[in-house]
Amino acid sequence: MLALSLLLLLEASAPAAPAPESRDVLLRRQVAQVALAQVRKQDAAWHPDQRDCAGLIRFAFRTAYKHAAPERLTSPLWRDERGRPADFADAEMLLTHSFRPLGRDDATRESLRTGDVLAFRQEHDSGPVFHLMLVVRPEDRAHAPARVVYHPGEKGAAVRTGLLQNLATEAPLEWRPVPNNAGFLGYFRFKEWMP
Repeated sequence: MLALSLLLLLEASAPAAPAPESRDVLLRRQVAQVALAQVRKQDAAWHPDQRDCAGLIRFAFRTAYKHAAPERLTSPLWRDERGRPADFADAEMLLTHSFRPLGRDDATRESLRTGDVLAFRQEHDSGPVFHLMLVVRPEDRAHAPARVVYHPGEKGAAVRTGLLQNLATEAPLEWRPVPNNAGFLGYFRFKEWMP
């Protein structure tokens, strides 16, 4: 009886177990880890033919879901031009069918979360070229600034990262996420992660 009373007393005085993290937090953390790992060394599971800016986003999201919510992968994450589930989507297709625009201003930039995307469209003789960069922002914003992680698109190129704020102030104008850059399409969020 004394042992039972002691056990009950210990249980009552023990700190409560932390609440389980939400799926949203786990997915965002996984996306960040996968994307940043590609800067150090590109994962062999990321097929070399798919290594471009959109491929980085597809790979980071699929890998995150594989670890944090594998049941979601019974159907493809992306949507095609008809809104049907698709395993592949290029940068333009991702933006128009799987992500939703958030805005283009400084207030939107400050509200970005890990997994959000910056999008650019550059006009070339061969037609428009879309470029995406993935946002990685620490959960505790006081300890580290937001970063962007991206693949520049050239075959064999390394994945790169930099501070989001520096991109807005120091990059060549065509790559600055600022309202006066006509090539900057804005910030986007995965539709499934919208409230």
